[in-house]
Amino acid sequence: MSGYYDLVIRNGKVIDGTGDPYVLCDIAVKDGNIADIGNIIKKETKEIDAEGHFVVPGFIDLHNHLDQGILQFPRAESHIMQGVTSAVVGNCGMSMAPCETSTLELLKNYNEPFLPSMSNYQWDWTDLSDFLKKVEEQNITVNLIPLVGHGTLRIAVKGFSNEGLDAEEMERMKELLRKCLEDGAWGLSSGLIYPPGTYADENELIEITKVLSEYGGIYTSHIRNEGGFLIESVKEAIRIGEENGIPVQISHHKALSSSNWGKVEQTLLLVKEARERGVDVAVDVYPYTAVSTTITSLLPSWALEGGIAAMLGRLEDPAARDQIFRTVKEPPGRGESLLKDVKWENIKICECAAKPEYEGLTLHEICGTNSFGKESLERFLDLLSEIRGNATMAVFAMDESDVETVIASPFSSIISDAWVTSPDAGGKPHPRAYGTFPRVFSKYVRERKILSIEEAVKKMTSMPAERIGLSDRGILKTGFKADIVIFNGEEINDRATFRDPHQYPEGIKYVIIDGKIVVEDGVFSGVRPGIVLKRENVSEINPDNPVNLNS
Repeated sequence: MSGYYDLVIRNGKVIDGTGDPYVLCDIAVKDGNIADIGNIIKKETKEIDAEGHFVVPGFIDLHNHLDQGILQFPRAESHIMQGVTSAVVGNCGMSMAPCETSTLELLKNYNEPFLPSMSNYQWDWTDLSDFLKKVEEQNITVNLIPLVGHGTLRIAVKGFSNEGLDAEEMERMKELLRKCLEDGAWGLSSGLIYPPGTYADENELIEITKVLSEYGGIYTSHIRNEGGFLIESVKEAIRIGEENGIPVQISHHKALSSSNWGKVEQTLLLVKEARERGVDVAVDVYPYTAVSTTITSLLPSWALEGGIAAMLGRLEDPAARDQIFRTVKEPPGRGESLLKDVKWENIKICECAAKPEYEGLTLHEICGTNSFGKESLERFLDLLSEIRGNATMAVFAMDESDVETVIASPFSSIISDAWVTSPDAGGKPHPRAYGTFPRVFSKYVRERKILSIEEAVKKMTSMPAERIGLSDRGILKTGFKADIVIFNGEEINDRATFRDPHQYPEGIKYVIIDGKIVVEDGVFSGVRPGIVLKRENVSEINPDNPVNLNS
């Protein structure tokens, strides 16, 4: 019978995503699903000869910020070209909805550093459902899996106040969270280094995440501190999950600043011990030694109380500047400051709409100094005023051996932690936006041999699918969605660099989403089959899914 299958992929080295060794076989696709795996005799009109190539599930990026730029870049080439077929968005406490009219400007400022420089969003949505509908109307390429941000909810209820929530405000936040979960969100994210997330204490987080236990949602966290208080912050995330019996994902796990390098050995042991007593906790990691975030995160959190406008006002106040200097010089407790502890030649401006000429330059080059002091802080604060606090940066503050330790852990998934971009977007974004997943294969599989290729694929496919709760993606299995990547194991390589980040990787030949070819022979096809994967539209976790983090 002619045309029984829509597509047959032949002769590939098929890695199913579970960690099992690859098998030489064929895959047939019909109506967006995997219809058969094995020796497929029947010839089809559309066939791909994958001889000598690996055929794997589409990569699921468990932590990124695509939602903040997807309206501007619905093609999402930066992620599609590296094999990402589904992306979990709304991370680090930041989501684009829900919106309250009274605090909308604060929400815009909260998201602004991650928005494309040429974006002119109308913000004509109110709840998460409205925003997700608007996203789908853009005909996106990659599938999006939404979380809702704790910081976004807190802005809606209490703005940028550093005060605790009263009973009425807490109930309002819970109501907003329930509505978002009913609109399709898979869980709640927190960003506890970013105001207003930093103003929330552990009791607030335990109380609001009780809602997740009602809905079976996940709690993901950019934890409170990734330096001197790293261990305490990991313990806090675990306690929140343990208290409410909910899964916890510790985002982009790392140890910042040389005095803290090596602590990931202890934190991964904490994760192991928690799992052994029944806490569903895991971590994720990107394969670079530089972080990338907002430039205002270099300030003490109290300096951002009230939002960006209030912060800019403080920068004009000599007394407030003196207080910033004292706080950075002597952080409370065992805290630290990247401004003080990292050489300024290792802090680089990535994107800066107000002053594009600063993009790619270090604070050393802009401010004329390489270390923290009273005079250098004054120059930095002048810079913040000049750019209105709106820039992203890369900070080289991680240890390569720590990165390898976390990547090798059986509890880690691979993530990009990047926002969507395009070669015509300008700026100098962190190269993880283009190179994360190929880099793992070229550096940590092929060169460093930290992982087998099957282990690497598992960390990009079935593990993130299991963490978020997807039951029909992440594994090459009959009946599952036909999200597939085909690549050359000897040629796959990231090309993006900090100096020249807008470069697609090498070696990825085909990317298939929902059975449709979106990358063919290494070229974007223009087909855009992506949808928003809402939680109510996906069945419960498949009990036959063989994923096991302890295996």
